[in-house]
Amino acid sequence: MAAAPLPPPMGDEPSAGEPIDVLLRSTRDLLRPEEIVREATRDIVKGEIRDHLEKTLRDDPKLAQDLHDAVRGLLEARAMEYAALLRMGTVTARLGVAAMPPKIRQAITKDVVDLISHEIGQIVDRSLEP
Repeated sequence: MAAAPLPPPMGDEPSAGEPIDVLLRSTRDLLRPEEIVREATRDIVKGEIRDHLEKTLRDDPKLAQDLHDAVRGLLEARAMEYAALLRMGTVTARLGVAAMPPKIRQAITKDVVDLISHEIGQIVDRSLEP
């Protein structure tokens, strides 16, 4: 009588989505030491670079101020970009509403006013909560 074939080693067959298979796969992913070592090394290197840059800025207050000003300028530029996009959206919406037939324009205007009133009411309510 022939012996029954041996099952394939664990991990060689496709998972059927059984809970134990999912658990084993996620545990195996968590225990990949090479990835953990790579992440830890990256964190250490980032810390060393951060420490070096902070020391450089402490040693050169003018450079620190220049960096501070550059970051502030970048944030202001981003804020201006968002404001311009908001204005563009507003003008585009106004153009779309102006191009509508008067009856539809009135209905949409009423819906927008109601929506804005509702949103403002919610903002006021949230600001008054302790």
